[in-house]
Amino acid sequence: MTYVELTFWVCALAAAYTYLLYPLFLFQAYALSQIFRDLFYLTRRHSRRAPDLADEDLPPVSLIIAAYNEQEALPARLSNLRLIDYPAERLEVLVVSDGSTDRTNEILNEAQASNIRNILQPVRGGKASALNRGVELAKNDLLLFSDAATLFAANTLRKLVRHFRDSQVGAVCGALQFSRSAESRETEGIYWKYESMLRLMEARLGATLTASGALYVLRRKCFHPLEPGTIIEDFVIPMNCRKAGFRVVYDPEAVATDVAAPTVKGEFTRRVRLAVGSFRALRALSSTPLDSLTCWAFFSHKLLRWVLPFFLLGMLLSNFLLAKREPYSVLLAVQAAFYLGALAGFFFRGKKLHSRFATLCYYLLAMHLAFAVGLVRLLLGKDQGVWQKAH
Repeated sequence: MTYVELTFWVCALAAAYTYLLYPLFLFQAYALSQIFRDLFYLTRRHSRRAPDLADEDLPPVSLIIAAYNEQEALPARLSNLRLIDYPAERLEVLVVSDGSTDRTNEILNEAQASNIRNILQPVRGGKASALNRGVELAKNDLLLFSDAATLFAANTLRKLVRHFRDSQVGAVCGALQFSRSAESRETEGIYWKYESMLRLMEARLGATLTASGALYVLRRKCFHPLEPGTIIEDFVIPMNCRKAGFRVVYDPEAVATDVAAPTVKGEFTRRVRLAVGSFRALRALSSTPLDSLTCWAFFSHKLLRWVLPFFLLGMLLSNFLLAKREPYSVLLAVQAAFYLGALAGFFFRGKKLHSRFATLCYYLLAMHLAFAVGLVRLLLGKDQGVWQKAH
C-alpha cells in the first residue's frame, strides 16, 4: 500500500467511524446497558427513574438569562415565565442585559414580576461575562441557565430539579426542541434528530458531554467563573462539573423550545463561532479527568467532528490521485455526487425547485467547512468573545 492509499483509507475510516461506526458501537453499548438495567430492576425492584418532588420539597432555583438585543424574543419569554409550574417564591429570575442597544432594557424595566431582577450592563462584555455576573448575584444554590428566546414546558423545571436529591449529581441537562423554517426543517431538523439520538444513548451510559446552553441546571459549587471570551460555555461548564467529581445527567423529559437559525448561512455563522470556542478550550478540556466511556464519547462525538473537515479534504485529494484504479474511481464518483449535491443545494436554496438530498449535502458540507474556518480564524487571532445572532 502506497502512502497515498494509506492517506485515503485513514481519512475514509475517520469519516465512516464518526458518522456510522461510532453510532453503531454506541447503540450496542446502549442496548447492553438497558438489558442490565432492566435485569437490575426485575431482581431488585428499585425504580431507575428520579421521582417527582412534592411542592414542599422543591428546592429554590436561580434562573439566569443572558440577553443581548432581544426585544423581539423577550415579551414571549417573560410571558412564558409566568406559565412555569413552580412556586414563585422559590424561583428567582435574573436577566442580564449585556450592553443591549435596542428596547431590551426598556422591556425588562416594564416587566411586572416580583421575582425578576434586571441586571443592565452598560458595556457589552460577552456571554461569559454576563453569566459570571448573574451567578455572582444569584441567591440560590441551584443555577438554571437559559436564553432569552427559550420557552419552557410547564413542568420542565420540576423535571430538572428532581435529580438533585442525589448528592453526586452536579448538573442536569434538558432536551431542546426547535421551531424551524422550511429550510432548517430539511437540514438542521434532520441533523438534530440524529444528534439527539446520540445524546440519549450517551446519557444512558453516563457519558453526557455537553448541555444545551438554553436549558441546564448546575450546583453553584460546580461553577467556576468563566474566562473572558469563553464561547462554548455549555460544554466548558459541564466539564468543570465533572472535574469537581460530580455527575452530569441528561433528562429527555425536561423539554424547552428554541428558535433555529432560519437558513444554512445563519447556522454556518453560529458554527464558526462554536468552532473557535471548541479549539480554544481544547487544552483545558483535554486535561479533564474522564472515565473510559466518557473519554470514548468525547473523542468520537466531539474531537473527531472538529477535525473531520481536514480528513474529508485528505480523502478527496488522495482519491483524485488514485482515480485511475479500482475501486477508487467508484469511490471518487460517490464523493463527486456528494459535493455536486451540496453545490446544487447552495444554488437552489430557498427555492421551490430543490432536492432534499442536495439541501442536506449543502448543510453537512457547510457545517464541516465552518469548523475549518473557525480554526483559521482562531489561528489568525480574528475570533470574538461576544455572541452573535444567527440569521
